[in-house]
Parts: sequence; structure tokens; C-alpha cells
Amino acid sequence: MIDESGLPNCFRPQRRALLKTLFALPFLAYPFSFAQAQSALPKQIPAGTKLVIADQNEALQTLMHASGAQGRLSSTVSYANFLGGPAILEAFRAGALDLATVGNTPPIQAHAAGEQIPIVAARVSSETDYFLALRPGLKLNRLEDLKGKSIAYGEGTGRQPFVLNALKLAGLTRKDVKLVPLRAADFPDAVRTGQVDVAALNEPHFSRYLADFADRGASAIPKEQNDRLPKSLTYLYASKKALDDPAKAAAIREFVAAWIDASRWSHSNVDAWVEAYYVKRQNLKPADARKIVESEGAFEFPVLASLVSKQQSLIDVIYEAGDLPKRLDARDEFDLRFDDVIASKTN
Repeated sequence: MIDESGLPNCFRPQRRALLKTLFALPFLAYPFSFAQAQSALPKQIPAGTKLVIADQNEALQTLMHASGAQGRLSSTVSYANFLGGPAILEAFRAGALDLATVGNTPPIQAHAAGEQIPIVAARVSSETDYFLALRPGLKLNRLEDLKGKSIAYGEGTGRQPFVLNALKLAGLTRKDVKLVPLRAADFPDAVRTGQVDVAALNEPHFSRYLADFADRGASAIPKEQNDRLPKSLTYLYASKKALDDPAKAAAIREFVAAWIDASRWSHSNVDAWVEAYYVKRQNLKPADARKIVESEGAFEFPVLASLVSKQQSLIDVIYEAGDLPKRLDARDEFDLRFDDVIASKTN
């Protein structure tokens, strides 16, 4: 069963301890770099091969089914719904997951904890993944106006470097604001009730917040200011145990290609995607849902080798903020064997 936080009930007792100690752990180096792995990916998928994949807000499973990509998979794929990278990492640590779709920070979180969950694919958007929502009645015109404000802070999620980059661009440090540690699931309620002044929200939570609390003066940092922040970066990452299993590695290889096809389908079939996910799953009005899809911008699927420097920059921002015990090497977070698969879908 999955609770309201997106965390399977069997993992809840370990959650507090994990979040408390994760970035306090001594640095644990990977025994080898996935970037240097030379063995070719297997291609044969035996009958009966199964994958368990983490999802967030049911977006991935809806995409795969609505696009028809799910029905073309040779393996049996099941999905478990989560909200936030820390909960997904717990499931990986428990051996309950083979693959997950996450933001740019969970691979860093896993790396810092000594977990081998290399990135196998990526999707880059022309727009940001989050928006800086403001508590009802608060108005801020620039990132520099964040000074002195309380900001929701989700370590181990994509919201972490998003907030840190906002402070950096504004010439501020964490000492200039009050960072309030919260679960990703609690961000919307925290900003709605004024528990925090600012919270980084993604869709559909951001549009929902602005619509539901418009009469109370709900607002956000202006888009031109939000556009100063890094663009959306979504990763697929997989457990080393799954990648060491030839059958599962081949199934993951196939899934990566299918995920790229499905993502492209969503932009070529906007009405069908809006109806399948935002209307039926998220209960949004079609017009509001279309605005969300349009706000996502265009997708690209770069080879992983081209993202190492970008990931290193994220690592450095988190390290310089004092949230990592040691500067990590981004090269250890990628399995570059998947670049051939990605390149074959983009040429």
C-alpha cells in the first residue's frame, strides 16, 4: 500500500532515520565508475522478465499506457507511485525497485549514500521544472526579494538545487533566508497556509494552487525571474542489481527507448495526453491542462555523456551550500552504455 506521502507503508519506519542521516554520512565511493563500464548492454529479454518502476503523480504509467508504448514492451512492467526522491531511494535501498523517473537531485542523494543507482536516460525541457509560489497575500518581484523569507526546502529532491540556485542568482546564501525542511508532499499545504513564504511547486500543483487560492491573493515569482533558473531535467535511473541481471538490463534498455517514444507522443498528441493524464487522472479542466502542457516547453533527449558537466554543477551547488560531506564526481552517476540506445532514437 502507498500512503498519502507516496511512501509504501512498509518503508515509513525507516524514513525519518534516512532523512536525518543521509547527507551526514561519510562519503562512500562507488567501487567503479559506470562511466567507464565497457560491457555491452544485453538485448535478449526472456519470457517472464519483470520490472518494478517508481512513478510520481502517476505520470509515467499514464504516459506509457496512453501512448501505446506499454503494450509494446516485452517485459511485464508494474508501477509504484511515490512523491519525492527520498521515498524512492528508500525503496531502492530495500531492493523493491528496478527503475525510477526522478529529478536531477536523487542520483546525487544516492551517490552520497553509497547506493549504486546509475542514470540510464534523461529528458531536458526548454522550461523550468518548478515555479516559486508565494503564500497568499505576499508579492515578490525579483529573486533578490527572497532575502529574509522562509522557503520550503526538500533535501534530496529537485527542489533543493532549484532553491539553492535561486539564492545564488540573487546573490544570497542560506544565511539570508530561513530554509524550512519539508517533504515534497507537504509543500502545497505549507505555502497555502502561510507556514512558509515561498515553495517550489511543480505541475499540476502550481496551477492548482494559483486557481484555488486566487481570491486570497495567491501568486508567484514573475515568470521572467523564474526563467533565470535551470531548466527541467528528468532522469531515469536504475539499480545496479537490475543492471547486473542480463534479462532486466535488456528490459531496461527497451524501456528507455519506449520512454523516449512515449514522451515525444505526448507533444505530438497534446489533446490525447491532456485528456488521459490531466483531465482523467488529475481532474483539471482541459483548458487549464493545455496551458500546463504548453508551459513544459520542448523536450530533448541528450546522450548522457553531454550531461556530466551539468550534473557536476548541481553537485557543486549542493556541496558549496554545505549539504554534502565531500564534492562528488558526477561521472560516477551515469551508465554511458545507454548512449547508443539514446542516440539511435534521436538521429
